[in-house]
Amino acid sequence: MVAILSLMVVMGFMMLGEWVSTRSRAYVPSVFITALLFLVGFWTIVPKNIVPAASFGTAFIQITQAVLLVHMGTLMDLKLLLKQWRAVVIALSGVVGTVVLTMGIGRLLFDWHTIVASVPPLTGGLVAAFLMTAGLKAQHITALVAFPVAMFVMHSMLGYPLTAWMLKRESRRLLQVRHVDVTVATADSATSATVQTTAQLPVCPLPTVPAKVKSVQPQLRHWQLPAAYDTSAFMLFKVAAVTGLAEWTAQLAHGTINQYIICLVFGVIAHQLGFLEDAVLEKAGVFHWLMYGLLAYIFANLNIVKISMLSGILIPIVTLIVLGVLGMWIASSLLARPLGFSREMAFASALTALFGFPADYIVTHEVTEIMESTAEEKQYLLDQMLPKMLVGGFATVSVASVIIASIFLKIL
Repeated sequence: MVAILSLMVVMGFMMLGEWVSTRSRAYVPSVFITALLFLVGFWTIVPKNIVPAASFGTAFIQITQAVLLVHMGTLMDLKLLLKQWRAVVIALSGVVGTVVLTMGIGRLLFDWHTIVASVPPLTGGLVAAFLMTAGLKAQHITALVAFPVAMFVMHSMLGYPLTAWMLKRESRRLLQVRHVDVTVATADSATSATVQTTAQLPVCPLPTVPAKVKSVQPQLRHWQLPAAYDTSAFMLFKVAAVTGLAEWTAQLAHGTINQYIICLVFGVIAHQLGFLEDAVLEKAGVFHWLMYGLLAYIFANLNIVKISMLSGILIPIVTLIVLGVLGMWIASSLLARPLGFSREMAFASALTALFGFPADYIVTHEVTEIMESTAEEKQYLLDQMLPKMLVGGFATVSVASVIIASIFLKIL
């Protein structure tokens, strides 16, 4: 009974977040509302262990994130992914802008330890927050333990809505460009057809059409079984095989490349080879369950945040957030035009440092879903924006944040 009630509450928080996002047309992302509900719930009547009680424990997460990233690879084209080096450069420039502004101006306003404990979560979201928390506990600097997690909670309140707003502006721009291109292409086709019709063409007999045309059966892909055998279990087996190979490769690399980046790349390669289907976990029917579980596990970490923590450190946290986000905007804006990005897309890519995966995936999908466009146009928006958001998030949260948190722990 406890497990079922826990699951009901967790899914209820997710549901309310999605409803608010739909009602606000993604100006208020679902992840923001859900995080807020978990936070208030932990402050009031929700048990601290509600997420593992709902079946989303450590063992579940050890599988979920790697498998989901392999799935993300099946949503991308390899050539498209390789072109995203510009998104990496812009996202990392945003991190540099954050560090420079907070360490520069922030140092004039607050003491050294406060800045060092607070800045890494601004450059790597939850990953850096918990690296810093663990490091502060290890060094017995208990007075600052609340800063990293508080920073994560507070900057999410700004990061999620701001990212959604940037992506909505970018979506409108992309749709306008697409509509202009379609209009020009249609006009060119009409002109070409008119010229061809009015030209003097030699008269020649029309080719005859055979009475019976042999039907051509679609060929199965090399790795695909007939429909009767291509079951959900078979799809999950293939995903698990690719994930296992990716993690084994990451072990051989001894951490030189983040294991989750390798999972994404292996997912792309397996998809390009035809071994994995498009959106394989959605076809297997488990994608949303895994995604909700991962989100719940992330939000469960808010159970250590107390009201007393936030009230005592609110002013330095808010000030550093404003400085950090301003640094992201300045750095990304400077590189946007030289690298062929709009300012909105560049800023959104830099903002992925605040939360990373899976929030970057969810916010991008929510924005495309509420745009008044056709299914083809929504897919076009995803193809244009999602790779930039995912790769930017990996560059900051999975790589840069670990490096920055390690450096900051040494200079405490």
